[in-house]
Amino acid sequence: MAKNLISTTLSLQDVERILKLEENWVMDKKGKDIKPGKFSKTVSAFANNNGGEIYLGISHTIDKTTYYWDGFDTEEDANQHIEIVDSLIGNFDDYVIECYRCNQYSTYVFHITIHKCQKIIFASDAKPYCRVGVQNLPYDSPEKIRRLELDKGISSFEDELTVCTFDELKDSPVLAHFISNVVPSTTPYDWLRKQRVMNTEAKITVAGALLYSENPQALLPKRSSIRILRYHTDEIEGTRETLEDGFPISIEGDIYNLIADSVSRITNIVEASDVVGLSKLEGKKYPDVALHEIITNAVLHRDYSILTDIQIRIFTNRIEVESPGRLPGHITTYNILKEQYSRNAKIVRLISKFPSPPNKDAGEGLNTAFDAMTKMHLQRPQIVEKDNGVLVIVKHERLADAETIILDFLQTHPSISNSEARELTGISDANKMKRVFYRLKAKKHLERVPGKESTASQWRLVCNSSENIADDSDMEQTSLF
Repeated sequence: MAKNLISTTLSLQDVERILKLEENWVMDKKGKDIKPGKFSKTVSAFANNNGGEIYLGISHTIDKTTYYWDGFDTEEDANQHIEIVDSLIGNFDDYVIECYRCNQYSTYVFHITIHKCQKIIFASDAKPYCRVGVQNLPYDSPEKIRRLELDKGISSFEDELTVCTFDELKDSPVLAHFISNVVPSTTPYDWLRKQRVMNTEAKITVAGALLYSENPQALLPKRSSIRILRYHTDEIEGTRETLEDGFPISIEGDIYNLIADSVSRITNIVEASDVVGLSKLEGKKYPDVALHEIITNAVLHRDYSILTDIQIRIFTNRIEVESPGRLPGHITTYNILKEQYSRNAKIVRLISKFPSPPNKDAGEGLNTAFDAMTKMHLQRPQIVEKDNGVLVIVKHERLADAETIILDFLQTHPSISNSEARELTGISDANKMKRVFYRLKAKKHLERVPGKESTASQWRLVCNSSENIADDSDMEQTSLF
């Protein structure tokens, strides 16, 4: 049996809940009769993706519509399957096995939690698998295995060679400025060789080009710029109709200046757009440090093997920063603020040697961004891992509940409309906003403005509402979504 085996007794209600769970890309159920070799494919698939859970000893009817408890007669009967997990993964920190019993059943079911592994896990047939939907698909070609290595951070595209040579790079003003600040003093050639961003044949690597070339976009097209799009909408997707004239725009240059120029440009674009504030028409503002850290993280940790530029999409109520490449190594959306792992370790290390480096607080970037948003009383950013990228969403939404925001606004305004309230609170659905008004009306805080009906309706404070607000200690909190 596995060294990290945990025994748990379940209630019948717990069993019923497990049986009703639907299989998906992070959860699977396997009957006790599954062959260890086939079982190893599921173990490999979960370990090579973002991890997952396997219920071993849960079978389904022929039509796959109903699951039922079909456990092992003894714990030892599952030894072959448990040994598969032990032998394939090896590291006890990367999986947990629980042995489930229930007083209504005399058999055993095993709940196996597999975490995302830093290394590639091969199944018993010597092939690695990945989880796609509810399928375990083999990655059995050199191209797919290479892709898996890059996704996991086992190898990094930053060490690939470009067509650029030292003779082409030596006159770069970016390199010259950097070398002038290196202590102890050195030559460009010696520095590039010492830092292993140039090989013995004087070929420059991807890392060297991104850091020291004046125009790395000429060497690495479609993967080294930042594209900015500005949409006049708060919908989930921007459209051609809502895209502002003059956009998209591209920011180019070495990655040190790319970060600074992008943050500056985005700040100017956002702050040029007035929105309805609590007391007046005011400029929308995000913490500069939050935008800086999120964009820095996107540039330094993106997968440069993917032919896609970083995209920054500015909506009326949020900013989205999408960086190509899945989260590397053991990093997940759950541990990203606690764990550290660099896909491009060389780039991260060398850019820290520039004057006033963008990553001077190594390992604290996203934490700093999250804290800055909270200090401005805005919602913390949301991190989403997509099929081939990582999306960070920075919402311009206040931490206060919708009712409080509206009542605060009406302390300095005679009335408020549904559209104004939606802009103020970040609620995009007019009907949801209407329900907030009705709740405030039921509490006798608001009333309709006479003569303003239907789509032109306006709401105002009820006389003596300020006193009612002070006395209303049980006012409910409202979800903005």
